[in-house]
Amino acid sequence: MERWAFSRPFRITGYEWSDCDVLLVEVSSGELRGRGEALGVYYHGDTPETACELLRDREVLNALPAGGARNALDCALWDLRAKLEGRPVWQLLDLESPRPIITTYTIGADEPASMAQAAREYAKARALKLKLIGDGDDAERVTAVRAARPDVWLAVDGNQGLTRESLERLAPVLEQSRVELIEQPFPIGRDADLDGLRSPIPIAADESAQTSADLGKLAGRFDVVNIKLDKCGGLTEGLNMLHEARRLGLRPMVGCMGGTSLSMGPAFLLGQLCEFADLDGPILFSRDREPSAEYDDEGRIFCSETVWGGAA
Repeated sequence: MERWAFSRPFRITGYEWSDCDVLLVEVSSGELRGRGEALGVYYHGDTPETACELLRDREVLNALPAGGARNALDCALWDLRAKLEGRPVWQLLDLESPRPIITTYTIGADEPASMAQAAREYAKARALKLKLIGDGDDAERVTAVRAARPDVWLAVDGNQGLTRESLERLAPVLEQSRVELIEQPFPIGRDADLDGLRSPIPIAADESAQTSADLGKLAGRFDVVNIKLDKCGGLTEGLNMLHEARRLGLRPMVGCMGGTSLSMGPAFLLGQLCEFADLDGPILFSRDREPSAEYDDEGRIFCSETVWGGAA
């Protein structure tokens, strides 16, 4: 395990972090080595520590549950396969040569003026995602950021912290502020609260969408599904989720629980097939792993084969 410090405290509904632990998994064949990284899913008690315990138990390696352990191992095995076969993972997946993609830059919940300042500091961002926490100040948060950055695509993320009533009160402000996406407003298990809600802004499932098995019950309530490799258990299941989402008429999005550039590599490839991307994990840290993902002046992320998934 490794510990990585955030450049500033990061706050969402019910949580605040100044650093985080990361699980690094390596698999090898001869001199060739594959790597994968995961943070786990904090709201399930799925941490790098619990993932390490799972990986130490040889009997569960063939039946790991969805989560950080399976993600890190799955991505390490893809990385190793690329080296063994002499072809990068994007070719193994029959993808076109990867291109830079727009990613959101996430702003943790804070005082409205502080969030507006953070939005200005992310000068090269072309898309921003704001964390809302349902404490009565969310409308001011949204309007302050929109005033600071009238030029960006804007999303908000409730992380399960809103109610039907608070979202309906907030809705006019979201529309006036040209918000383009509302992510996981209600708690897990309260998806039915969306029934009958007429929202002109698309609503994305995050915590409600863990694996492909969850998607059938989300169709008709959500518009978008946020696929995170830490949740579903790796690139293999992430691809399954993407295909199932499309089959059900859900628009695919790729996100992350955080992580260094090593976590972004496989998610970046999945992002080649998604409509939205939220792959800003490394920019929240005070330092990153080398080689690193590139974030350009157009608000895009690019992960070269040297970051993850390249041939030997």
